[in-house]
Amino acid sequence: RQQGIIRCCFCLEWGLMRLSSFARYMAGQGFDTWILEVRGAGLSVRGSNLKEAQQSAHGVSEQMEAVANSTTSEAFAKSATNGVYSADPQLTDFPGALSDSKISPVKKEDDLTRLATVWDESKLVTKLTETFMSLSERLSGFLSENQSKIMSAKLFDQISKLLEDSQLSEGFNEIRGKLSSLLERRQSSAIAIQIRDLSQNLVNMIEEGQLSVSPQLFDLQERLFSTIDDFQKQLDLIVQYDWDFDHYLEEDVPAAMEYIRAQSKPKDGKLLAIGHSMGGILLYAMLSRCGFEGRESRLAAIVTLASSLDYTSSKSTLKLLLPLADPAQALNVPVVPLGALLTAAYPLSSSPPYVFSWLNNLISAEDMMHPELLKKLVLNNFCTIPAKLILQLTTAFREGGLRDRGGKFFYKDHIHKCNIPILAIAGDQDLICPPEAVEETVKLLPEDLVTYKVFGEPSGPHYAHYDLVGGRMAVEQVYPCIVQFLGRYDSVS
Repeated sequence: RQQGIIRCCFCLEWGLMRLSSFARYMAGQGFDTWILEVRGAGLSVRGSNLKEAQQSAHGVSEQMEAVANSTTSEAFAKSATNGVYSADPQLTDFPGALSDSKISPVKKEDDLTRLATVWDESKLVTKLTETFMSLSERLSGFLSENQSKIMSAKLFDQISKLLEDSQLSEGFNEIRGKLSSLLERRQSSAIAIQIRDLSQNLVNMIEEGQLSVSPQLFDLQERLFSTIDDFQKQLDLIVQYDWDFDHYLEEDVPAAMEYIRAQSKPKDGKLLAIGHSMGGILLYAMLSRCGFEGRESRLAAIVTLASSLDYTSSKSTLKLLLPLADPAQALNVPVVPLGALLTAAYPLSSSPPYVFSWLNNLISAEDMMHPELLKKLVLNNFCTIPAKLILQLTTAFREGGLRDRGGKFFYKDHIHKCNIPILAIAGDQDLICPPEAVEETVKLLPEDLVTYKVFGEPSGPHYAHYDLVGGRMAVEQVYPCIVQFLGRYDSVS
């Protein structure tokens, strides 16, 4: 067939799709099937070539499975007195984990009368300067204009806790005020010089204060370095995971579609598209933008599975993201290591005493997925999520539904202008995107173009969020429905 199939997937929601039953099924039906994995999703890794990327991806997969297996057998031990389960600290020793910043403890000294540690002044000044420069340069435009102020205040508070002596605190607060005013300005060479000078003054002030403090603040320099290093890691993490939903929509999806067109050369220049979860949201958003701008989407038809532009009327469990909608909170947690969290929680959801068994219901309905398949899905298919992406997605749970990063464009306001056929599929026991959420978008679409289907029966089988693409009945029920619908709009059928 001449049409391409795009599956835009968030967090690589159904494994490496090349190996999945869904991809094989579509290819077996004669479709030229392509899989789109948007940036940062699932097992995405940076590699110089495909072989290197695959090897790295498999390495991450094996590592996370090993962590879960180790956790099941060793890391959770029941207390004989209170029944509390405690996790092994090694749970954070794999990619995607985010540990809390910690300050190195003060070491006990045999000789409390010795002088303070000799300062490596130039190194400390450089460290401070680089950190302050990162604040004033890198965070420009991140989340909102006031984020540099929030982040710098966080660092200053950490340093202030180290300078417990009132004399040091007084001098530090004076320098803090000057630095704060500089960090709010746009970066220039003059400001860079002032920042370095103030960093030098800060180091001098701490060094001189040390001489007058009794007893000495032992290992203060080590603790300062530790604090700065931890803070710098937070900054680097923010910069590394610096994308949101609109980046997917405006950059990733168009680039992939152009590539697919160039490779498959459809006669009419149009593609068919399938999107699960956020993949479907991306397709809806693209149609909304095209309708608003009066341009063609260059799609012949689309299928969305468990997707909506507005979750306000539903009881979706994704509302748990709402507390992270506060920018200050998001900067305290610049990314959410979802993969690491699920890997840590999996043993408690799959083994006695099943403390987190409710997590399984978010993914698959009872008896709909083979246990080993469910395990691989949980351990290998989720990733670290940027705060900016979460902040934008939380708008889907507020009045008006999902909006652009500027907060002015509401995607559902223009979805009625779409002019292509749409099959919208929901799962009857989907707790992430319930049927009522899917209906919220379906009712906005032209009646003559939309087909709405809910899979699941009162007596079973039932379909949760991932069962629509990976459940044991999907091959018999969901896939044929998709193929039949798309077949109507395949130009060479």
